[in-house]
Amino acid sequence: MNVATLLSALATIAWVAALAVIVLAVTRAARGQRFRAAGGIVIGIIVLALILTTISAGLVFIQPTDRGVVITVGEGGVRPEALQPGLNWVVPFLENVIPYPISRQTYTMSIAPEEGAIRGDDSVEARTSDGQIVRVDASVIFSINPAQVVEAHIKWKGEYIDNLVRTVSRGVIRDAVSQFGVQEVVTTERFALLDSIQTELDAAFDEGSLILHDFVLRNIAFSDEYAASVEQKQIAEQLAQQAALIVQQRAQEAEQARQVAEGQADAAVIEAEGRAKARVIEASAEKEALDLIASALRGNPDLLTFEYIQKLSPGIQVMLIPADNPFLLPLPELEGGLTP
Repeated sequence: MNVATLLSALATIAWVAALAVIVLAVTRAARGQRFRAAGGIVIGIIVLALILTTISAGLVFIQPTDRGVVITVGEGGVRPEALQPGLNWVVPFLENVIPYPISRQTYTMSIAPEEGAIRGDDSVEARTSDGQIVRVDASVIFSINPAQVVEAHIKWKGEYIDNLVRTVSRGVIRDAVSQFGVQEVVTTERFALLDSIQTELDAAFDEGSLILHDFVLRNIAFSDEYAASVEQKQIAEQLAQQAALIVQQRAQEAEQARQVAEGQADAAVIEAEGRAKARVIEASAEKEALDLIASALRGNPDLLTFEYIQKLSPGIQVMLIPADNPFLLPLPELEGGLTP
């Protein structure tokens, strides 16, 4: 409790005490009892109450987060300088102090009924450059310029939130959104949109004796019709991507089958080439063998007859002689004891 509040409480107590003494004196007088000191006590308490009331009316305590604008009966109606934090003195009953907060304040405009400064849907409805309607949720963080509190009071009479923050912010948001297409405000140009709004608001707030600390672009919502069309487009794009993946998969499978077939064909060719080479080698060997046999026969014609005899069955025991031999030789005994 500050001194001004304490003095005001003491003044109130003094007035109550003076009233109580007056009531007591009247009651005793009605009963025929005299209260000789009543007059002096009442006068003393009233004087004390007047003094305390006057002092408490002149003392004003300003909080560290506030500045005080003094409304006076003097020229201009307002003191040119705001009261600083602490205990200050004003002319009792002739000057009045209006405190203004200089700490940061947040004003939110939201589509959610319980989030914004105003209950219900307080989002900013804006139209993009291509004619689509969007709803913008935003928060403005600001404060009164401590050096211009008196000017802010003169300009806005305490209505700076409704007449400056809300009104100007909504107008600037609508103007900025109208410079971009509906896809740009949520994708590639979102930061450009944010910078444009901040620049415009900073200039407007500075002119209105306020300081813009930050602008928060909370959300951008489409209309129901556009949201439905975007959803359908996304579904179509997903289906197209899925079809493209299937085509790509089929192409990969076809390429894999082609490579397998090509490998099998190459293997068959290699195998055929191998068999052909083997056959050539075999034929070449056979030719060389036949050439050797032919050469041997040319040098010794009886060799063929010898080879013929060698091929006969080993079980036949017979003497073979040339056809032109005039001699007949006795045959040896056959195996097993048989005679011819």
